[in-house]
Amino acid sequence: MSSRIDELEFDSRGLIPAIIQDVKTRQVLMLAYMNRQALEKTLETGYTWFYSRSRECLWMKGETSGHIQKVQQIYYDCDQDTLLILIEQEGAACHTGHFSCFYRNWEGEEQESRVFDPEEVYSGRVGSPAILYELYDVLEKRKELRPQGSYTAYLFNEGQDKILKKVGEETAEVIISSKNHNDDEIIYETSDLLYHLMVLLVYHGINLSDIFGELKSRR
Repeated sequence: MSSRIDELEFDSRGLIPAIIQDVKTRQVLMLAYMNRQALEKTLETGYTWFYSRSRECLWMKGETSGHIQKVQQIYYDCDQDTLLILIEQEGAACHTGHFSCFYRNWEGEEQESRVFDPEEVYSGRVGSPAILYELYDVLEKRKELRPQGSYTAYLFNEGQDKILKKVGEETAEVIISSKNHNDDEIIYETSDLLYHLMVLLVYHGINLSDIFGELKSRR
């Protein structure tokens, strides 16, 4: 993977433009920028990651809206300084709610482009897979700052044995809820288990991309 990235021509800021295109309709959806780390995370996770020039940080497309982009294929141009990424789009690519960022013609007239309600994509659910990244960021901050009264900070203060004990307890709760054939309990207890597992990952400094990369390698 790294050898291919080394062949690309990043600009003086370490960035390369990425054109995002719908794999089914071939409609161009957006243009964003990646640095090396964003491209690596895109390759590892199978979802698009970009570098924000205004905020100067990495971000995953759909991390807050749920409008994620599942990568199908990545191409680079003849000069090796531009990427073309074919994706499956969940919901809208544009922050305005339009399916594509290119929804206006030269005269400024809006062309037909479906507008999505933020909750529409995951109707019936209050979140998306992106919540895992949001949660991970929160856990990292709790580990660093250890705010008083925070349960997460309490776990980090108590250390590995306490975290492992909670992982074991929540695993048992998932087993019990499954044996009871209670879907609501399974959802609740699985959420508790995932939370404590992620506390454990943050404790060890293991990134979600490491887990996703391992799962992908098993396909």
